[in-house]
Amino acid sequence: MGNKPELLVPAGSLNELDSYLEAGAGAALIGEEKYGMRLPGSCNAGEIAEAVKRAHARGAKIYVSVTNIISNELLKELPLYLQQLEQAGVDGIQFGDPAVLQAVRSMNLKLKLHWNAEMTSTNYATANYWGSKGASRVVLARELNMDEITEMQPYLKLESEVQVHGMTNIYHSKRRLVDSYLKHQGRALEHAKDELGRERGLFLVEAERPGEKFPIYEDSNGTHIMSSDDICILEDLHHLMAAGVHSFKIETLLKDVSYNTTVIRIYRQAIDSYFSNPDGYEFNEEWLDEIRAVQDPDRELSFGFFYKEQVY
Repeated sequence: MGNKPELLVPAGSLNELDSYLEAGAGAALIGEEKYGMRLPGSCNAGEIAEAVKRAHARGAKIYVSVTNIISNELLKELPLYLQQLEQAGVDGIQFGDPAVLQAVRSMNLKLKLHWNAEMTSTNYATANYWGSKGASRVVLARELNMDEITEMQPYLKLESEVQVHGMTNIYHSKRRLVDSYLKHQGRALEHAKDELGRERGLFLVEAERPGEKFPIYEDSNGTHIMSSDDICILEDLHHLMAAGVHSFKIETLLKDVSYNTTVIRIYRQAIDSYFSNPDGYEFNEEWLDEIRAVQDPDRELSFGFFYKEQVY
């Protein structure tokens, strides 16, 4: 039997971090909006250092998202930021742009590197290529199905991370499309928004699927359109545990803390139950009932692409 997988959740603030660790998360993904994409909140260097102290006191880990599209301008500021992260003692960083990896190597930093290339991390050979360049983990594409994920595990030479719950990103543009559209119409924004532009309650709806709402929000990184449903792999989590996936991610974006802590607690119970007796493990339907009780009725729980054959 392999090691117990890590339960990873994005946290938007120190208060969220405390709540999620208390609920059973073993690692948190945080970061500054300037360098990381689609985080539930932005943490500056000082807050990241404090997060590391709080997490390490609980035996948990802190990873920092450096997944933004790196411009020439941002490239100039990257070395200092990465040095600050190493000084803070973070347990790793997520990156998509090779410029981040090159900066870490050129400065001889000891930061662990988790390769996250969104939908292009689809096979073990490409993942192992980045492993040969210094990455210690691959964040597998959410478009992979269960067989593709489980069957590649023996061939991977680095750790694997899989999203098991929550919404997913389906579209991104660097442009502020919503603001531009509303200004073109001469309309003001009708909803208040936080500093990251996420509290406007805006949705896209397709004519062919009127019952499905696709959340859309904007921040300094542009426009983000999210899935209309939430992945929930709780029922079949044991397949991923048996295959040896190293890290399970619960996406917390656009969900309140109460919902997220419930979901984290339930997944923690499932993981601990499996590893206490893998051969005798049985899924408990009450776990899923607890999540259904707090689930937004407008957002269906689904298996995502886990039982589909995706065509790119």
